[in-house]
Amino acid sequence: MTAQNRLLIKGGKIVNADRMFVADIYIEDGIIRQVGENLITPGGAKQIDAKGKLIMPGGIDTHTHFEMPFMGTRSIDDFYHGTKAALAGGTTMIIDHCLPQKGQSLLEAYEDWSARASERACCDYSFHVGITWWSDEVKKEIEVLCKEKGINSFKMFMAYKGVFMLDDDEIYQAMCILKEQGALALMHAENGNLINECCKKMLALGITGPEGHELSRPEEVEEEATTRAIVIANQAQCPLYIVHVMSKSAANAISKARREGKVVFGEPIAASLGVDGSHYWDKDWKHAAAYVMGPPLRPDVTTPGYLMDLLANGDLHLTGTDNCTFNPDQKALGRDDFTKIPNGVNGVEDRMSIIWEKGVYTGKMDPCRFVAVTSTNAAKIFNFYPKKGVIQVGSDADLVIWDPNATRTISKDTHHHAVTMNIFEGMVCHGVPLITISNGRIVWEDEQLHVTQGAGRFVSRPVHAPEAYAKILIRDKVRVPVGVDREAYDGPVWNSANAPANSVSKAAPKQTQNQDRTATRHGHRDLHASGFSLSGNQVDDNVKSKVGHKVLAPPGGQSSITF
Repeated sequence: MTAQNRLLIKGGKIVNADRMFVADIYIEDGIIRQVGENLITPGGAKQIDAKGKLIMPGGIDTHTHFEMPFMGTRSIDDFYHGTKAALAGGTTMIIDHCLPQKGQSLLEAYEDWSARASERACCDYSFHVGITWWSDEVKKEIEVLCKEKGINSFKMFMAYKGVFMLDDDEIYQAMCILKEQGALALMHAENGNLINECCKKMLALGITGPEGHELSRPEEVEEEATTRAIVIANQAQCPLYIVHVMSKSAANAISKARREGKVVFGEPIAASLGVDGSHYWDKDWKHAAAYVMGPPLRPDVTTPGYLMDLLANGDLHLTGTDNCTFNPDQKALGRDDFTKIPNGVNGVEDRMSIIWEKGVYTGKMDPCRFVAVTSTNAAKIFNFYPKKGVIQVGSDADLVIWDPNATRTISKDTHHHAVTMNIFEGMVCHGVPLITISNGRIVWEDEQLHVTQGAGRFVSRPVHAPEAYAKILIRDKVRVPVGVDREAYDGPVWNSANAPANSVSKAAPKQTQNQDRTATRHGHRDLHASGFSLSGNQVDDNVKSKVGHKVLAPPGGQSSITF
């Protein structure tokens, strides 16, 4: 056994989602073996002095898109550049999106994504698999992915019509299958049909720049789709996870649904917590285009703070980044038409610092809540807790030693992405990752990376995550619909086959005596002839008689006569 396999971290304050305490940590072969004071450990371990620092579970980014084919190009951060950037920022695991093309086998797409990740990823990873089309074959492949491939979450889209978007009936059917398998439904919630029409409207008005992106995807189309997704999931009794919550109204819809007892989780991202959509109106096209993503950032400058409040207080639950990066020349595919600008921004390296700066440093959340929303809740919702997301004996040695007093300035010149832009450019963040440990190996120290391409491991995730399914499985037993026990109806039943022809046609009105009166010699009706008759047919014979009429105010004054 070499020192490379053993680490002893001394004197730091451990921060888990439930408590903070001072203790030492002994790590061997990538696993936390001891936690406590005055530990008795084998010799030869490398010691790290963490006095005055915080020791937290490594971050888990629930939402990345590395080297993804999209909108005529491919995201520039591949699994190597994306995961090494994650490690530099204190994140030790990512969950990427495997998105098949329409008509493509889900299993085929999964094998393709898996091969690229296993070859290049520097940290541990897993996948959400996209349901981008619907058929009986897709149903079968979902079952295989759940039972044989360690996948328990599937992404659907209400937007990107003609590319990824499903119709409501397909979403419902897919959710029913996911419920049967014990998987979690992820949803990109925007009204794709409305977006299509709004894009046409903006272009017809001559609006072709990045501002058209936000104008064509206003906040209410995100809110409407979020509410609709919640309704569909509730009818299918499938737990729902709304990705990249970008607006106040969408966040409020999630909060309201949870208060009603619905099982739904909300994921704001580093971008929606750290910046706003005012950048779309910047005079520099390249700058404005760098912020184009879907759903868009909101121009209401109070939105990031509002979302942080909900995250801090439990209405929203965890954070990802939707890291899907494109260089300026790739964004320039839409230089004359905003609908062709590849959607995506960075965030995987800066997420931890952004949330500490906007959440902990401002006093909105404490360090324990920070750990919950950057690591623990993700591990629980996606069902790999306590393997990750907590510092305890037996857990993976994925840790970050954090200096809450240090500062750093975010810049494209110093970040570790392949992309040459950074939407957080110039932001000063309090709270800095000093050392990142992945599977017991120091991979970030003294602002230097020590990574190995392909060292990341796939994390298998079993179905029926307790965090998502505990309440639903109970409801399945106690909320079974029950029909009414009644006597069978034994009366006549109308049969359209036996109905006479024209049975619903109206009979011609019967002609009355008054209608038979002859005209005068001038051809006009005789006005002197009375329409009143004491016998024979009357004009109003077909009007049902009333019990009585009370004359309230006849000519000459009030009366109480009833006749």
